[in-house]
Amino acid sequence: MALDVQKLADALVLGALLDELRHRYGGYELLAHWKQGEFHHDVLVRLPDSTVLVVATNCNGGVKEVLAFDRAPDRWALWHWRCPHVSDFAGELPAILERAITPHWFDPCNLLAEDARSELREEYRERQQGGGWQMADRPGTCGAPRKA
Repeated sequence: MALDVQKLADALVLGALLDELRHRYGGYELLAHWKQGEFHHDVLVRLPDSTVLVVATNCNGGVKEVLAFDRAPDRWALWHWRCPHVSDFAGELPAILERAITPHWFDPCNLLAEDARSELREEYRERQQGGGWQMADRPGTCGAPRKA
């Protein structure tokens, strides 16, 4: 099955890219959705021929990068490839069959810094493994159970 990930990436938004997968390949299987910080999402989909795509998006669904693999990568191996200097990330990444980036792309390591931008108030956020901010899982934060 011929794969042109740049053409997929050029859809620029996740919804349009998924529509293109349905049109080209008849569908896909959603394998995972990983968030790293507030502004980065990795969506893993398997195509009918078993090719696995990692579609990296921003928080608005803007496609930043598309990677193709012959099998699903480990989350932390993927981040180790992106940011090898971060000690929380490790693992071997399968060979990248194809890669495409878009104008939305920027170095994802910038999202991991201690002073990384956040839209969450300091008292309501916590660091994720490897960096980036997420909603704190403690009483008083949105979605967390409150103390009685």
